Amino acid sequence: MNKLEKISVVGGGTAGLVAALILKTRFPDKKINLIRSEKIGTIGVGEGSTEHWNEFMNYIGVTWRDIIKNCDATLKSGIMFKGWHDKDYLHSIGPEHEVQNGQYRMYYGKMISHNMSNNTLNPIFTWENKVDEWHLQSGNDSPYNQYHFNTQKLNDYLSFIAQSRGIDFIDDEISDVIINEHGDIDYLIGEKTNYKADFFIDCTGFRKLLISKLGAKWNSYSQYLKMKSAIVFPIGDTPEINLWTTAQAMDYGWMFKIPVWGRSGNGYIFDSDYINADQAKEEVEKFLGHDINVGKHITFDPGALDRPWINNCCAVGLSASFVEPLEATSIGTSINQTFLLMHRLPNYTQKSIKDYNKMLDTILTNIRDFVILHYITNKENTNFWKDIKNTAIPEKLKENIEHWKYNLPILEDFIETGSYALFKDPHFIQVLAGLEIFNRENLLKEYNQLSSVTKKLADKAESERQVLKLNKKPISHKEFIRRLRIEE
Repeated sequence: MNKLEKISVVGGGTAGLVAALILKTRFPDKKINLIRSEKIGTIGVGEGSTEHWNEFMNYIGVTWRDIIKNCDATLKSGIMFKGWHDKDYLHSIGPEHEVQNGQYRMYYGKMISHNMSNNTLNPIFTWENKVDEWHLQSGNDSPYNQYHFNTQKLNDYLSFIAQSRGIDFIDDEISDVIINEHGDIDYLIGEKTNYKADFFIDCTGFRKLLISKLGAKWNSYSQYLKMKSAIVFPIGDTPEINLWTTAQAMDYGWMFKIPVWGRSGNGYIFDSDYINADQAKEEVEKFLGHDINVGKHITFDPGALDRPWINNCCAVGLSASFVEPLEATSIGTSINQTFLLMHRLPNYTQKSIKDYNKMLDTILTNIRDFVILHYITNKENTNFWKDIKNTAIPEKLKENIEHWKYNLPILEDFIETGSYALFKDPHFIQVLAGLEIFNRENLLKEYNQLSSVTKKLADKAESERQVLKLNKKPISHKEFIRRLRIEE
């Protein structure tokens, strides 16, 4: 039986803090320390979450009000795609997706097959950037289960929570990893001293400092995904705060805008086969109409480790995988893979490790395929957008896309991905609809095969949506956040 009394998390970014807090909550009596160097900065200028952030908050006992007040956070309904297709569309999952007949999402089926506008697929008031005032009342739920954060303030707040719960923080830079005769990590060599533990979490980002010493290899997704470079930069405050992350299509990739309180974090994710960082900066400045101050230029190879868990070490976050920033998958992946780990860590065996690695591969394949889907677009204004149409598509995704031209996706289409997958049928439905990949005539035939009683339920959901709007008191997103921030 493997001894598990002390766990060391190496790396103090969001992934390291998330992993440490989940594991301390699951194993309150274990010694957990977090080793990070103040000399090593974090990647993000602003971060967005997926809906999995709510599961993390609930698990560690932090409220959505705490996050907004302490992390310059704003609400996030989803991602607004501008310029990717003939019409802008918003990927935002709300109560509408829960209207079902078996696994069939009949509200979506009706709206899409009847060629309704994109905003009918999203929660009410979202496109208007408004929030129901009711949620301001103490004890009420958040209007959305996703958020935008100021990365540094998020990390400061999570660090405060972690320290208050007995997680030891050590400021040191790890320079080497010593492996014993059994192939386990024996100890770490730091600039100040050495560190021993029973289990190690590698959150060292793209360096993959620990797990690479154990022989993990990087499996690149570059045959499918062409983004491999980014410039990131801040922009000041705006009169209103969008309820979404903006993903603006550019000539050689896309630009994100993550609105937090007082400013936004921005970046241009581009294919460096076509332009360099200086040219990317020029394109952004021309698009925005003003100069920008580039904070970082990042290069990456989209992909994942072949074995994120080897012996007494598991890689979490950027150490284990990075697809690209589209759909904000990094934090959600860190959360889900740590939940996956905590159930397999007690008394772990080689089967535990094998099952974990297999499950994480399905999680990452799901993310990879969902991101690939966004690039199946009719956009052709530059050679980049023309050429990307010739990029290889994984066979399983290709088969599914062909199938979905005739049928609305259902949960069973994603049964292989398991419960920890980030994206399932509602997510795919919204992007397929936004890019108009669906054949509406075929979907109408599918919808018309419902019974008249079931169709009335779909009609009822549509009418109830309209009635619901009449009983709400919407206020602007910025005013909503302002009032939350000044609460006692």
